Amino acid sequence: MDTLALIVTILVALFFTYTNGFHDSANAIATSVSTRALTPRAALAMAAVMNLAGAFLGSGVAKTVSEGLIETPKGSTGMGILFAALVGAIVWNLVTWYFGLPSSSSHALFGGLVGAALAGGTTVLWNGVVDKVIIPMFLSPLVGLLLGYLVMTAIMWLFRRSNPHKAKRGFRIAQTVSAAGMALGHGLQDAQKTMGVVVMALVISGHETSGDPIPVWVKIVCAVMLSLGTYAGGWRIMRTLGRKIIELDPPQGFAAEATGASIMFTTAYLFKAPISTTHVITSAIMGVGATKRVNAVRWGVAKNIVLGWFITMPAAALVAAAAFGVVDLTFL
Repeated sequence: MDTLALIVTILVALFFTYTNGFHDSANAIATSVSTRALTPRAALAMAAVMNLAGAFLGSGVAKTVSEGLIETPKGSTGMGILFAALVGAIVWNLVTWYFGLPSSSSHALFGGLVGAALAGGTTVLWNGVVDKVIIPMFLSPLVGLLLGYLVMTAIMWLFRRSNPHKAKRGFRIAQTVSAAGMALGHGLQDAQKTMGVVVMALVISGHETSGDPIPVWVKIVCAVMLSLGTYAGGWRIMRTLGRKIIELDPPQGFAAEATGASIMFTTAYLFKAPISTTHVITSAIMGVGATKRVNAVRWGVAKNIVLGWFITMPAAALVAAAAFGVVDLTFL
């Protein structure tokens, strides 16, 4: 029964990674597709490959998820907590995908972990939640907004005397590089989050010891599932990011992607903080768009997106707590 619980939990974790991939594929490629720098299928294929590569570039974020947010629960109750946490995250991913809302898969997972842990009587490491989740959740969009504005301002100044048509053609080519950087950063950040959950499941079941290196097979299956989900594409969210916030041109698309990628790599390597790629790229698009004129950004759409960010963790936590209640009554 314990082995079956472990297998089911890992399979649900991999399904979460798949939903993460198609939910967040827009983060990496919406700007390059909307500016026609890449065709949708070419962009998705490139993003899938770069996600796969990014998953092998580090393990700091996975360690934070597996050890820094909740105490590792024990026994069958612990496995039930992980299962419920993943259900909460998956449900929120599917709801926001259906409505085309670019919410954070990462914060859905964090909310699920906290909600299921509270329902299951496991200690929540609130210092870790505040330092690694809450503070970055507020800071990363602000940094993305400001840095996107500054990068785009610098581009406008540097190319102020360039032929507009030639400049756009050049930035359309450059976007293939910046979009690849975004996809690499997405793999670095988001594949590791699921790795952290799978490692926690292995520790609960006794197959791993806390602090052990992440098994290679865990890295491979998490990376592959994220890539498959990315290739499936999240067209509903892509329309929101690529068109509904602001109509982007190639220089703006490059500026937004370069900003997002730089923030993701910095936070993963320097702070080991699991930030939301959704928050970063969306705020970067807003900052870039504001250089044209402030009212060029459709702030009504932006307001709905930001509202979704703030309700993601509590909503996923509530679903996870309810899911744990069902698991507890049925199996534990």
